[in-house]
Formats: sequence, C-alpha cells, structure tokens
Amino acid sequence: MFTLSGFADEIDAQLDVQLQVLGGLGIHYLELRGVWGKNVLELDDDELAAVKQGLETAGVGVSAIGSPIGKIDIDAPMEPHLQAFERALLVAEELQCPYIRLFSFFVPEGEADRRRGDVLRRMERLLKTASGHAVTLLHENERHIYGDIPRRCHDLMAHFDSPQLRFTFDPANFVMCGVRPFDEGYALLADYVDYLHIKDGLLAEQRVVPAGQGDGQLRELIAALAARGYDGFASLEPHLASAGTFNGFSGPELFEVAARAFRDVLQQVGALEG
Repeated sequence: MFTLSGFADEIDAQLDVQLQVLGGLGIHYLELRGVWGKNVLELDDDELAAVKQGLETAGVGVSAIGSPIGKIDIDAPMEPHLQAFERALLVAEELQCPYIRLFSFFVPEGEADRRRGDVLRRMERLLKTASGHAVTLLHENERHIYGDIPRRCHDLMAHFDSPQLRFTFDPANFVMCGVRPFDEGYALLADYVDYLHIKDGLLAEQRVVPAGQGDGQLRELIAALAARGYDGFASLEPHLASAGTFNGFSGPELFEVAARAFRDVLQQVGALEG
C-alpha cells in the first residue's frame, strides 16, 4: 500500500491553499517543509500551533518533517545544528509525526570517502540526540552529500543498523548523480526503505519530470516494493517549476500533474494506493 503525501509548500506558501489542493486531490497527508514562506524549523510556537489547528480542521496528517538537518558543510559548526535538530524533534512530537527527514552533510567534490569518519561521527550525534524520542530518522539521498550514491547510502544504513535510522528512496536524486536508481540502488537499499520521495528525472537534461516520464525507473521500483509488501508513504516532491538546494516549487496545477502521473504508475504496475 502506497499512502500519498507531498511537500505541500510546492503548491503554495499559504497553509489554507496547501490544504485545499491536497483535499481536492484526495491526499490526506503532507510532508511539512515550509509554510508562510518559512522553513518548518523557523516556525515559532504560535505559528506551529496554528499549523496544528489547520491540519486538524482539514483532517490532514503529517507524514514527515521535511527538515534541512544535515544540509550543512561537513566542517560547519555542529552545535547550532543540534539545536535546530532538537527543534525538529519537538515539532515532530507536537504534530504526532513519525518521521524526520535528514541528510548526511555536504562534502567537497571527490572527498566523500575520505570524510566518512567525520560524517559518521555527526550522524551518531544526531542519533544519540533522537534516542528516547518516538520518531524515526529518514536519510534522503541527495547530490553533493556523503550519501548521494547507493554504495554510501548503504554504508550509512549498515554501519548504524538502527531501527531509528531508515532510508528515503528518491529516484530523481539518484538520476542527477548519474545512477540508475533501480538497477544500481534497489538491491542494496531495499531492506532499509521506509519512505519514498516521488519525483523522476532525465539524466541527459538533468531535469526533473513527473513520475514515469524519466530515467528514474519508477515502475520497476514501485513494482518491486509492492511485491515485498511495502506499506508506507509515497511523498510527492515534484520540483516541476523550480528546484533549489533547500526547496522546490510546482504550483497547484503542476502538483496535480505530479499526483496524476504517480497514480498512473501505481495503476500500470498494479500497486495499491492506501
């Protein structure tokens, strides 16, 4: 079962518009990355309370906190980042959210393997900080971080071998790294996949496209996960109008295009929507 969610800040900055569009698409979860032009970790307590009230009124849950944790340079100070992570833990608890997305730090080009020890030490600090909290940390593969390719993503998962650290599989991000997501990544990472980001990409053009329209091997991935009995979230992150380091944008119409394209993939491979 694939339960749809999505980065609703790709629809609009205003929470009411986000929720209206999600409702019209029959999507009952969002991945909270931003609202009112602010990152989720920048929301003050009053704003967080307003988000919570809006979600409850609309009957929309939070599938994950789409945090930017781990999207700093490997040599940047860690203490302020840990404070931001503690805020992420509080937000997840307040919104009864099971997951927090994070990354494995930007490393200089060509130096990822040499900086492995530094990355592991920082990831361990995040895991220790999360210990005792009822939340699972989701590492997302992303260009230019340590865990950008399947081999290093697997290294992180296998090294910590923790039920509190799992994997978000993002096909388009692998494509942008020159990786065939299913052929080169799925077998290594299948046992760790707890969450999906739904976007596709064209390798030659380095451009994001709707699910099933690029080189992301979405059909193969979804079919294989369905055969394994996957029962979790598939979060739309379309990036169809713009894509940046910390966010993207699609707008209501293109977000609908993205939802329809992924539902077409589900239908084509006979997978079920939750």
